[in-house]
Amino acid sequence: MDQARPSMRERPLSPHLQIYKWPVTMGTSILHRITGLGLGLGTLVMAIWLVTVALGPEAYEQFQVLAGHWFGRFVLFGFTLALVYHMLNGVRHLAWDFGMGFKVATATASGLWTYALTILVTGAIWVFAYWSMGSIVL
Repeated sequence: MDQARPSMRERPLSPHLQIYKWPVTMGTSILHRITGLGLGLGTLVMAIWLVTVALGPEAYEQFQVLAGHWFGRFVLFGFTLALVYHMLNGVRHLAWDFGMGFKVATATASGLWTYALTILVTGAIWVFAYWSMGSIVL
């Protein structure tokens, strides 16, 4: 009985952040859920925007002032980022629904591509938006 105790002390109690490495697929899954929540909140902001349009020019002007503030643009950037990520990761999940991309290496690669494309597409959307407003000269 006493000999069993030393062996129990040698084994780790549980993995922790110093020794456990999250797989890419775990990160993409968690981020997919977080962006889904963000899209729900962003949809509420869009609904408020539509209500201000319906209420008239004064209400719309107040919303525009808030949306044009640096924090309003930050929220819009986050909404764009969440929308693009959720869409690209959704396409990845659609491929899985057809039975493609389940190998660990393929799932990891597609997750990394999803991250990279999210940054590129979101950046392209914002560059185009500022260019169309005349704020950026290309």
